[in-house]
Amino acid sequence: MGDILISEKSGMAAASQGLSMSSSSHDNGRENFRERLLDIDYNLGDLEVEQLKFLCQDLVSRKNLEKCSSASDIFEHLLAGKLLSEEDPFLLAELLYIIKQNSLLKYLHYTKEQVENLLPTKRKVSLFRNLLYEMSENIDSDILKSMIFLQKESMPKMQMTSLSFLGHLEKQAQIGEDDVKVLEDLCAKVAPSLGRKIEKYKKEKAFQVVTCPVDKETESLPQGKEEVFSCSDVQQFLGALPVNSLKSPVYKMDRKCRGQCVIINNHSFTVTSLSERRGTQKDAECLTHVFKWLGFNVNIYNDVTKENLEEVLIKFQSHPDHADGDCFVFCVLTHGKFGAVYSSDGVLIPIREIMSHFTALQCPGLADKPKLFFIQACQGEEIQLSVSIEADAINPEPTHPPLQNSVPNEADFLLGLATVPGYVSFRHTTEGSWYIQSLYNHLKDLVPRHEDILSILTAVNDDVSRRGGTRKQMPQPAFTLRKILIFPVPQEEL
Repeated sequence: MGDILISEKSGMAAASQGLSMSSSSHDNGRENFRERLLDIDYNLGDLEVEQLKFLCQDLVSRKNLEKCSSASDIFEHLLAGKLLSEEDPFLLAELLYIIKQNSLLKYLHYTKEQVENLLPTKRKVSLFRNLLYEMSENIDSDILKSMIFLQKESMPKMQMTSLSFLGHLEKQAQIGEDDVKVLEDLCAKVAPSLGRKIEKYKKEKAFQVVTCPVDKETESLPQGKEEVFSCSDVQQFLGALPVNSLKSPVYKMDRKCRGQCVIINNHSFTVTSLSERRGTQKDAECLTHVFKWLGFNVNIYNDVTKENLEEVLIKFQSHPDHADGDCFVFCVLTHGKFGAVYSSDGVLIPIREIMSHFTALQCPGLADKPKLFFIQACQGEEIQLSVSIEADAINPEPTHPPLQNSVPNEADFLLGLATVPGYVSFRHTTEGSWYIQSLYNHLKDLVPRHEDILSILTAVNDDVSRRGGTRKQMPQPAFTLRKILIFPVPQEEL
């Protein structure tokens, strides 16, 4: 993109069109700021300009935006409206972050992480505008074609992008900040997965603080009464609150490393009653990639006997690096039955026994930190399956105690099981298990969108439950988490 953008513009033309730089009337600092804006302009093409125009519709009049042919034209309007300045360039940093031009943040002396941390208190682009832009990024050509077909009577006869389609719905007043029903109906018919974005938007909007309805701070006060806090005082106070203080508390994720991740991967077993778990290597590789991407130190152990497992548990129970970590992850890929998993030498080990090594009493280094356990193993009776799909089950049990019995009776634990009690979980012999592959894909897709772990696991439930035709599987999480768990967005794409 860089070569194309640079070759399409000459520095003189861009400077003359929008961000003209005075050699005498501006001080060096202001001139340098405009130079940096021009550098950003050089690195943005026609597509990015259209994206910026869309995102600025609530900040700059549509009439003015329609006349903008370059990023510098948009910047000029933001400068004139005092929405952008050298002292406070955050709005532009926010816009660049939204359109994923994070490499250009350096011109504003911001990093991606700084923008993410400041967004909850300094956001200027509305949640609704963010929703439409994010949805446009996920509406491919087939979905767009179907949506246009359904809205044919109200659509103009012209080529449309996903962004212009959503913009047209808004312009025709079919959708708005407080009315997204048309959008919900369209998604329900042609792109159900996008419905989660709308649900997330509605929840976030409900959390928004309503601004004061009048500008005059004492206008509605009865005569002789004094207000304790003015509207501006309240807004200043709210702006100073830490991230998520108006919502549920969030687990800290700012230590030296994210933490340790242990993967127990049992492929072969020494007892004849337990078959080889073909396809498990694919699961182990995906878990390794995604948790390394999230910043964990990954430790993988293959074909682990009961004795070996006990050694691993003791090692990580007293691991010195827990003090510098935010979190702990333990994954088990093996055969199992309700509430327990098999070691490679055929010993049945209760899941609760594994998790109990990491309570605050047994593992002080993980006290008050989230401890996540993901178990890919059947939890019930074996069934007849096709050649390419196998069941991770053995010896069905007729009765099943509550799943919560597997989770220690203290805070900060999460147990993610591949299936509900009493049922099998499916594993493709080359592509891996339904549950682990879905977990991998949804962590990869939803962590960059700042989704919390329970929302991600809900999406996994939905995905896995739709697979398999007549063979169904429903994962189930159980947890004692006290706070929201949101992984920081990695700097690199997976």
